[in-house]
Amino acid sequence: MTYIIFAFAALFEIAGCFAFWAWLKLEKSVSWLAPGMVSLALFAWLLTLVPSEAAGRTFAAYGGIYILASLLWLWLVEARVPDRYDIGGALICLAGASLILFAPRG
Repeated sequence: MTYIIFAFAALFEIAGCFAFWAWLKLEKSVSWLAPGMVSLALFAWLLTLVPSEAAGRTFAAYGGIYILASLLWLWLVEARVPDRYDIGGALICLAGASLILFAPRG
């Protein structure tokens, strides 16, 4: 369930940040900002649903999922295919995120 929450959080974070990117860099209408802010609020709320005793650990583990989701955005939304270094880096990050989140702690 944690990975599903992280996946939706990443979608909302990337979409929200992209709304600001589109407004500032792609010269889209200022109306892009309202859904962007809602999306970022949903992202933050979703991270609170992850079962963890520490926010910093949750944020660190989420980072790996965010990287993978960003590369999927690159491919599916921006129509740029990730290269082998992108994919390799994402796999390393996912391994690290899993270690952070699921390591046995006393």
